[in-house]
Amino acid sequence: MDKPMDNYWRLNLADLKEQLEHNGFDVYMADTPAGAREVVVNEILPDIRPKTVSWGGSATLAASGLYDYLRDSPDYEALDTWDQSLSTEDKYELRRRALLADCFFTGTNAVTREGHLVNLDMYGNRVGAITFGPRNVVLLIGRNKLVPDLERAMERIKEYVAPVNTMRLNMKTPCVKTGYCMDCSSPDRICNVWTITEKSFPKGRIKIVLINADEGF
Repeated sequence: MDKPMDNYWRLNLADLKEQLEHNGFDVYMADTPAGAREVVVNEILPDIRPKTVSWGGSATLAASGLYDYLRDSPDYEALDTWDQSLSTEDKYELRRRALLADCFFTGTNAVTREGHLVNLDMYGNRVGAITFGPRNVVLLIGRNKLVPDLERAMERIKEYVAPVNTMRLNMKTPCVKTGYCMDCSSPDRICNVWTITEKSFPKGRIKIVLINADEGF
């Protein structure tokens, strides 16, 4: 068999897609981050026709090119919470405004085989938007985020996702030096708000693009 790994993941992602759809999510498939961008641009955005867009932290969103597309497109008012020219106070206020965007883009820290999304946040703006506020939410999810169950999801996030993200963001937390969670009390701690999203409510509000590639952390 040619490309057995791709075939393995194609089968597993097909099963995940079915489970997610059973849980009320709209699900699309792509082979690459660029393919995920095309799905969003050509299928999702024309269907929901948002006027305002924003996003939460997501390396996959950046890798797909969607951030640049949405930020620069004249078709949308982009609430750019990644704008490094903004002050801390201005970024915080923009995050609050983003909770009422027509469409919010981000990723997920983990997704279980039962089709549950598991996330851990610093401010709570990303998980807050997934939970309630924006009329539509679009999640880009690489195949590496798939785990068997809730326990493994939480282990993945605390043992890998959180330390890597503190390193990526140059945070001053113990895990930057140790490489594993220290359950710290640092002012830079990013592990503050857990969410488990078992179903999309209303049905179809959360749209997921599954990517058959290892993307994000």
